Amino acid sequence: MPLSWNEIKIRALAFSKEWQNTQREQAEAKPFLVEFLNVFGISRKKVATFEQRVKKLNLSDGYIDLLWYNMLLVEMKSKGKDLDKAYVQAKEYCHNLSEQQLPRLVMICDFDRFIVYDDKGNKYDFTLGKLVDNVAVFSLIAGYEKRTYKEQDPVNIKAAELMGKLHDKLKDIGYTGHYLELYLVRLLFCLFADDTNIFDEKGMLFDYLELNTKEDGSDLAAQIAQLFQILNTTEEKRLTNLNEALDAFPYVNGKLFEEQLPLAHFDSEMRKILLDCCALDWGKISPAIFGSLFQSVMNEKARRNLGAHYTSEKNILKLIKPLFLDSLYSEFEKSKSDKNKLRKLHNKISKLRFLDPACGCGNFLIIAYRELRILELEIVKVLLKNQQVTSINDYFLLDVDKFYGIEYEEFPSQIAQVAMWLMDHQMNEQASLQFGDYMKRIPLTKSATIIHGNALQMDWRSLLKDESVNINQSDFFL
Repeated sequence: MPLSWNEIKIRALAFSKEWQNTQREQAEAKPFLVEFLNVFGISRKKVATFEQRVKKLNLSDGYIDLLWYNMLLVEMKSKGKDLDKAYVQAKEYCHNLSEQQLPRLVMICDFDRFIVYDDKGNKYDFTLGKLVDNVAVFSLIAGYEKRTYKEQDPVNIKAAELMGKLHDKLKDIGYTGHYLELYLVRLLFCLFADDTNIFDEKGMLFDYLELNTKEDGSDLAAQIAQLFQILNTTEEKRLTNLNEALDAFPYVNGKLFEEQLPLAHFDSEMRKILLDCCALDWGKISPAIFGSLFQSVMNEKARRNLGAHYTSEKNILKLIKPLFLDSLYSEFEKSKSDKNKLRKLHNKISKLRFLDPACGCGNFLIIAYRELRILELEIVKVLLKNQQVTSINDYFLLDVDKFYGIEYEEFPSQIAQVAMWLMDHQMNEQASLQFGDYMKRIPLTKSATIIHGNALQMDWRSLLKDESVNINQSDFFL
């Protein structure tokens, strides 16, 4: 679990004071970088190496001061040295790194001045004394990251391809139907949780499966079954002699892991597919397109016959903006200067219910929830302006339990349920980034109501968990 931004800022201030008079590169660079990473709660030994040898363009050896694969490269210089020249040197080091090793952040530093380049082309330049005001530049390594997504991003495509292969392998051995669909959905949740701070440490799933299972895959299914059981067991009810690596996984709840599934069976090829899945960065996959990616796992002919299809995010926004979003933003603009009116609007939004009676993998619901959480974040920013925040959870009222869906096919309905949780988690991370207090809703206590059934044969009001509430058709946005 990442440190809160408040804690990071406290550590950044202490770090700046401790190192304010340091100037010598060789003697001080390593302890400086160790303590710099500690500002973000990161142990250098676990993630990065000093003096990584690489071949430069002229084929002579070069040594990277600090390299964290696929994350961070640091080049240290003595105070007053030419940092632009040092950046050219850092780029030359990158020439012979593999695609998997290339850093997403490059930091050039002379102990007093920091110049940071990210993989989006941005450049940040600030002094040690201003580190506390610029810690968000390091959101990526801190465990918080604002991401942008492309629907055809290679990571998205690769993830869908690998899960499709695993689906086919399990189906070939006779693991089919409801059990197969729920099994895949659980794995999808775990893969996403492993890279997005839902699990307490990134890479826990990969490490556990790689280190605790045989290469032939013969015991992998048993280990996965045990993991599913742990994710559904509170800490106080777990056995006291559990494997420490297994016991480190959090209690998830949400009924996702409640049903006991029959054991699957894996061979060496299937184990490799799953580990390859773990090796992808699932944090780069947006829940907004989560469903469309994994409809490809379903049989294409069956999907066409059932009428399942993917509606792009752009087209969804064209619908929901005039339907309700534009009017809510208009009301927000009119209420900005009056906190009482703004609180009423916030309360109103938190009680709205949304139903998609043919929800598929939930794209409409997911994007509607995301857009409302973005609006809520703007409301809370105005309400809490110049206030000290102690527990950010208390100020956010929207949750996934006001979203309802009906889907004829079971697998898409399962995907929709999980994708709503994943979008909720990402929006909580945005709130954490804004207010400096970590917001986390694990174990899951609320969930969207996604029903596997035929909307033409159901009373839609039966989806409501609170039967005492009188609902008219106008209370739902369809």
